[in-house]
Amino acid sequence: MKIERSLVRRTVAVAAAGATALVLAACGGADDGGSDGSAGHGGHSAAASATASPTPSASASDARGGHNAADVAFAKGMIPHHRQAVDMADLAPGRAGSPEVEKLAAEIKKAQDPEIRTLSGWLTAWGEEVPAEGAAMDHSSHGMDGMDGMDGMMTDQEMRGLRDASGEAFDTAFLELMVKHHEGALAMAETERADGAFAPARKMAAQIITSQSAEIERMNGLLGKG
Repeated sequence: MKIERSLVRRTVAVAAAGATALVLAACGGADDGGSDGSAGHGGHSAAASATASPTPSASASDARGGHNAADVAFAKGMIPHHRQAVDMADLAPGRAGSPEVEKLAAEIKKAQDPEIRTLSGWLTAWGEEVPAEGAAMDHSSHGMDGMDGMDGMMTDQEMRGLRDASGEAFDTAFLELMVKHHEGALAMAETERADGAFAPARKMAAQIITSQSAEIERMNGLLGKG
């Protein structure tokens, strides 16, 4: 009986020692994985990596910083400039004597209305003031920020004359004034292309140069020039 009890005690002791060794080995494996980063990226290593990544606010700050004073001047100048072109185009229905002139006016409005909204959105995002409605009719407030002499804006007297005209007289006045107006837009767009830093604004400037150059050629053709 003593021999049997002795064998039982030794068996229990060996089993307990084996279990303890397994527990220690498991703990040691976990510690090693944490120290050398080989235990997977779901623990502290992943958290550290996430902390090191650029934050959304940093990215937004970079986007806001992608413009310069020339971009602001372009947007602030082009908004009232486009508004006046739309005002001129709105006079064509009921006054134009030529279907071609009325069609051109509609196309100008269709192109420039969305650009006004886009330019206004940029200024708001940059924390800049959007030119007030009606500024397109105030020639003295336009041509700001180095744009003087380049805008091609109509005077109040020219706009009144256009409102009072009809038929062939309206067509001629509209085409001549709009050519001048477009030439001002081209100058402003060229300045933005040369000095601007905001890629979308420079892209819009390039589109304005392409589309309005084609419209100038078209209007000169309707006027019998070249």
